[in-house]
This record gives sequence, structure tokens and C-alpha cells, in this order.
Amino acid sequence: MATRTDFGPPDYKTMLPPIITKNYGQWKYHERVKPGLLKHVAESGDELYTVRVGSERLLSTDHVREICDVAEKFCDGYVRFTSRHNIEFLVSDKKNVDPLIADLKKRGWPVGGTGHSITNIVHTQGWIHCHTPATDASGIVKAVMDELFEYFGTSNLPAYCRISLACCLNMCGAVHCSDIAILGIHRMVPKLNHDIIRTKCEIPNVIAACPTGAIRPDPANKSLVVNEERCMYCGNCYTMCPGMPVADPKGDGISIWVGGKVSNTRSGPAFSRLVIPFLPNTPPRWPETVDAVKNLVEVWAKHARKHERMGEWIERIGWERFFDLANIPFGEQIIDDFTLASETYRTTAAFKW
Repeated sequence: MATRTDFGPPDYKTMLPPIITKNYGQWKYHERVKPGLLKHVAESGDELYTVRVGSERLLSTDHVREICDVAEKFCDGYVRFTSRHNIEFLVSDKKNVDPLIADLKKRGWPVGGTGHSITNIVHTQGWIHCHTPATDASGIVKAVMDELFEYFGTSNLPAYCRISLACCLNMCGAVHCSDIAILGIHRMVPKLNHDIIRTKCEIPNVIAACPTGAIRPDPANKSLVVNEERCMYCGNCYTMCPGMPVADPKGDGISIWVGGKVSNTRSGPAFSRLVIPFLPNTPPRWPETVDAVKNLVEVWAKHARKHERMGEWIERIGWERFFDLANIPFGEQIIDDFTLASETYRTTAAFKW
């Protein structure tokens, strides 16, 4: 008999709606009824409707309670959050679908984000909580989605468009594999506070944390020294040592990447690639970043074929043509000279060679 402990996450199967438990692994097909509404049909004939709602990443307890109240009223309390911060209400009774959607619209909660649309932007913590951000997260996402909101409630784009944001290049926000990625970047080497380094930091751990070997001991000062040519401004050293802050008000900014994806549909997964090396931090609305992302979406939507993701479209027309259509200057920073990835780096999930 297994011993129950409080270690690890609870078994998710204990929280599934009865209809999913009954038909687990026996779903026949699914369809997109309309933007924000999915329908799954099981081999038994049972139907499950999913209503997707856009949501903030940072929620108050009052809002969480309100979400739970809606779920209790229309779908027996079964609700979940997607990996992109969408809310999904799981409705097993078809007659509750339309009243639920009407109630959501009355509350001002946007329904959409399914099919060929722009769903929620997955993002990191930014200035609110993260200790190594080069830019904000929630603020930029709010500004960008305000401009792209029409694409959330419709399915008029050529294919899925996944936008992600990470506030630094440690990339907690999956920007390495998104159609459009917004990535905060540092451009200054860490500022060394030798007094703090000597008194509060484990020097061997700080040295080991540097992915490029840019940090070395400084025996004369019983501290550390940074090789600026090797530094990639990742901030790992600051994670290990508060005496090495990497943030800088003027040096920090935003870069834009395109062409990544996770799925195997039509082509294998791909990494995002740099197309705009630097945009300034201009809160509270970040107009330069918003304009850049909107331009990329609209250029892709105008020229891509049906079902063609951003990266697939670029590979078809060529990167030279892409930069021309998007009116983006090609700078030396865009040339890939990343030394940590080998020439045979695989990006596909189909491990058969």
C-alpha cells in the first residue's frame, strides 16, 4: 500500500471532471465551434465544451474567487488555467454554454484565443517580482494586447500566432520557441561591489554560475573580476551574489525574435531568431515595442499562406525578403555567432536520424 505524503504535486486525475475521467484516452475528435469555444467528442458520444477566456497572469484573491463562482454556477466547479494564462471553463452540459458566454461578456471577460488567433501572451514576472529583469513583463503585455486585441476574439489569421515575453535572457517565458518573442536584454557587465562580494558571496559558486567562464577570482582583492569580452549579460552571477547587479537604467532594453515554434505540425520545432536587437525601455506603454510587434503580425498576416506559421512563412520567402517586407534594418548583431550551441544542434522532437 502506497504511503501518502505531502511531497510533490497532487495527482491531477483526482481533479478531472467526471466526463473526462469516464472517457480518458477515448476521445474521437475535437472541433473549434467558434472563437473561444472548443468541442470534444468521445467515442461514447459524450461531448465536452471548453470556453476559453483571456486572463491576467497576476490575479487578486477576489478575482480568483469570482472565477470559481462562475465555474460553480455553469460547470460544476471545473475550471483550469492554460500554460498561457488563459482560463478554461469545462462544460459538460451543452445548455450551459451560451448562458456562460453571455455571463462572461457581461462581466467584461474576453472570450477567444482559440484557432488561428493570438492567444494570451505567456510572460515572466518583470519588474514586479523578478530580481534580474531587463524590462517589465505585465506592463508590456498589457500594452501589446491592447493593440492586438482584435486578433484574440477572431480566427482570421493564417495560423496560430504565439507571442511570448521574458524579462531577461534566462528566458523563463519560452521566448526561444515562439512566433514572436519579446526579450529583455542587459547590455552592461555586472557592477562589482567588492565589499558585498567579500562578505556575502560564495566566490566558487559565483564563478561556477557563469555560463561563459567570464568570472574569475581576484586574489589581490579577495574578490572577483569580470572578463567583459566573454560576458553575455545573463545575470546569473547576480542570482548567486547581490554584489554583482547587472541592471542598468539606460543600458537595459528589449529585443524582438521571430520564427520559433514547439509543434511538429508540417515542420519540426524551431528556435526563435533575433530580428530587432534593441528597443528602449519606454514605460508605461512601450510604443516602440508595441509598433514592432504589431508590424510583424500584420506583415505575416498579409503575406503568409493558410496554416503557415511565422517561421514557416519566413523560411519559404527567405530571410532577405522578410527583412524587406517588415522594413527592418539588418544589423551586425543579428548575425548568429553564439558559441554555446554546436553546429549539429538539433531542434526537432523527432529523434530519428
